[in-house]
Amino acid sequence: MARPHGGDLLVDLLREHGVTAAFGVVSVHNLPLVEALDAAAMFVPVRHEAAAVNAADAYARVSGGLGVAVTSTGTGAGNAAGSLIEALSAGSRVLHVTGQIDSPYLGQGRGVIHETPEQLALLRAVSKSATTIRTAAAAGPVLRAAAAEALALPQGPVSVEWPIDLQYPAQIGGALAPVAPAAPPHPAADAMDAAAALIAGARRPLLWVGGGGRGARAELRVLAERLGAPVLTSNAGRGSIGEDHPLVIGNFGTNPQARSLVEDADLLISVGSHFRSNETAQFTLPLPARHVQIDVDPVAIGRSYAATVGLVGDAAPVLGGLLDRLGEPATEDGWADRGSAVRAAVREHLRAAIGPYTAICDALRARLPERSVIARDVTVPSSTWGNRLLPITEPETNVFPLGGGIGQGLAMGIGAATARPDEPTVVIAGDGGLAVHLGEIGTLAQQRPWLVLVVFNDGGYGVLRSMQEAHGGRPAGVDLFTPDFATVAAAVGIEHRLVADADRFDEALAKALATQGPSVIEVDVTAVGPMPVPFVPPVHVPGG
Repeated sequence: MARPHGGDLLVDLLREHGVTAAFGVVSVHNLPLVEALDAAAMFVPVRHEAAAVNAADAYARVSGGLGVAVTSTGTGAGNAAGSLIEALSAGSRVLHVTGQIDSPYLGQGRGVIHETPEQLALLRAVSKSATTIRTAAAAGPVLRAAAAEALALPQGPVSVEWPIDLQYPAQIGGALAPVAPAAPPHPAADAMDAAAALIAGARRPLLWVGGGGRGARAELRVLAERLGAPVLTSNAGRGSIGEDHPLVIGNFGTNPQARSLVEDADLLISVGSHFRSNETAQFTLPLPARHVQIDVDPVAIGRSYAATVGLVGDAAPVLGGLLDRLGEPATEDGWADRGSAVRAAVREHLRAAIGPYTAICDALRARLPERSVIARDVTVPSSTWGNRLLPITEPETNVFPLGGGIGQGLAMGIGAATARPDEPTVVIAGDGGLAVHLGEIGTLAQQRPWLVLVVFNDGGYGVLRSMQEAHGGRPAGVDLFTPDFATVAAAVGIEHRLVADADRFDEALAKALATQGPSVIEVDVTAVGPMPVPFVPPVHVPGG
């Protein structure tokens, strides 16, 4: 039985997985794919391939399903590589479909337009896995297997390169069912028993939740409350237990007030955390000697901190099994209250440190529905209060470049707004980061999602400027010519509001949200004034 051509096959795949949009850049090497996606009202034309992957990444994080990016071969696939690194860092369920030159010329180096030597090796280096479609008949099975691989734990981006001559022919074969993701492992009973015994005997237990805890919200909350255990999170784990919960300290592991609590804990239960360097003071944060580590990736067990018991498996069933085994906990009186006191202290400390920007933080939380996504680029407001003080109650609303790359926030916001169109999305960006993909302002104007882009304009790369100043260097490469954002917004027909007083931000945000479309708020950082405590990135400087 004849199948439709490759573009129709890709549309079928998206529908099978409940995907409503694919993000990409059209090219001579993906025309059939883009034409079919566009005919199905599924194609979102971004301006750069890196943005396509960023948008697909955020779409996956917010929707809980698969994100799809379509790029060209050669330079197009190369442009996507940096954003695939971000998706790999975050464990995002991204299917990246890139074109490829005609299959008879593969590997010959004859100078076919867009040809790149060893493109598959490049994609394998920045993806969970990568493969090439070798025949028209193989396209369906390869795509379905790739989607299943992206969704299988531990999740991550999967790339498929598709030669252009194999996109046009009718696809041969019967109707194909979706491939189910491989089931994750589950720990042995004796390891579960040992972990439960450690937890039951702990006097001062502490939870540390990473991105792997996002799918185990109910179990995490029950465990924390049963133990009376304070909860620290990585940035990726924010919202796994809502940050309005009195036991949730949040992403404050290296804060001085939290550090003393960590040092006094006698057991750490970590769930899906890789203990990234900027969240553990370059791995110098002293964690408890007794450590029950839960992670679906066996390589993660004991990699950054030694584990007394390592449990390899999906967090939800593993935690459920531990709860079934857990008897009466031995938590000492007052431990939970101490955790709640630390929770209040770290927030009070940070509010004092950011000064006038507390008004902006408070206005965002007060104005936005809980289901609104807050996508944040790497910039001073995000790295100080956005990643910690701005409360997150649902993990899907927490979108941030975990790999630390600058300039990805706007494209992520576009992907997030596409996944959740009925709620407003906010993007927090700096002028330096926005310049990296300023062209996506055109995507914003064309797609017109309900998105408010908040640009903190400090005339360059504020994060790096602060780092240079703190370590005795002179500003180098950080001061940038900044465009007139009012003119940029007007050029694409988007409303612009300038805020020079933090107390006026709430009014500007209310008006921007009321448009129910794209809008720009520019915060003049110089006019608002500096933070009382300058932000210095928690990055190790050799000899510093």
